[in-house]
Amino acid sequence: MFFIFLLVFIVIVLLAVHVRIVAQSQAYVIERLGVYLTTWDVGLNVLIPFIDRIAKKISLKEQVLDFPPQPVITKDNVTMQIDSVIYFQITDPKLYTYGVERPLNAIENLTATTLRNIIGEMELDHTLTSRDTINTKMRSILDEATDPWGIKINRVELKNIIPPAEIQEAMEKQMKAERERRESILKAEGQKKSAVLVAEGEKEAAILRAEAKKEAEIREAEGQAEAILKIQRAQAEGIKLLKEAGADKSVLAIKSMETFAKVADGKATKIIIPSELQNLSTFSEIFHEPQNKIEK
Repeated sequence: MFFIFLLVFIVIVLLAVHVRIVAQSQAYVIERLGVYLTTWDVGLNVLIPFIDRIAKKISLKEQVLDFPPQPVITKDNVTMQIDSVIYFQITDPKLYTYGVERPLNAIENLTATTLRNIIGEMELDHTLTSRDTINTKMRSILDEATDPWGIKINRVELKNIIPPAEIQEAMEKQMKAERERRESILKAEGQKKSAVLVAEGEKEAAILRAEAKKEAEIREAEGQAEAILKIQRAQAEGIKLLKEAGADKSVLAIKSMETFAKVADGKATKIIIPSELQNLSTFSEIFHEPQNKIEK
């Protein structure tokens, strides 16, 4: 009876040890008697004791490999340190298990070799400004090379490109000179715009002053013309009234002479008298101011 219980216990223990639950995003490579048998996916699986074994447990998630800086030489013989990051995913557990020994080391060595080949065809300045191009070339080459290993390269990124100290110093001086040049250009452009604005302001002010002066002269001339017109209208109305009252030519002539006297206003030095008014006996009575001179 004891042996029966012992046998049952041993069977239960063996089953418990050899029952496996594969989690999400994982895969188990199973061998039977040392030969590849199958790949377990997600779910409950049972090994046959003493015959089957789990050769490798593999994560199917995307993984990251951060490699240390690698020395590379550019086309113009400048040695730089470049470190890269590889994003990869295992797509075939069987090929990953049996395709290459130590696949992660294989990826690192392949990455270093590929990086040296690509950078060796580029000059320093081109290398510093062509990260996207380098990343694309490396991803394409690595993805093709790792396909027989059941690995897919999703992305390749260059983290740092570290040139020699003397190159860094020269680059910093160049950048400083470029910033100073841009600052000088911006300052000159600012002074130019300021001078232009000042000149435009002075021009507009001069135009406004000229227009104001012109407008004042026009207004003054219009006022004088309107005053003269009103005086002439008043004189015409006066003469008309005299005519209507029956005044003779002598009276009209005297009124005309009075008009000339008002026009002169004691300031004119010369007054031109029409010939028909020069024979009047009252001429000397109208203009008796010593400062006025009458020309015939």
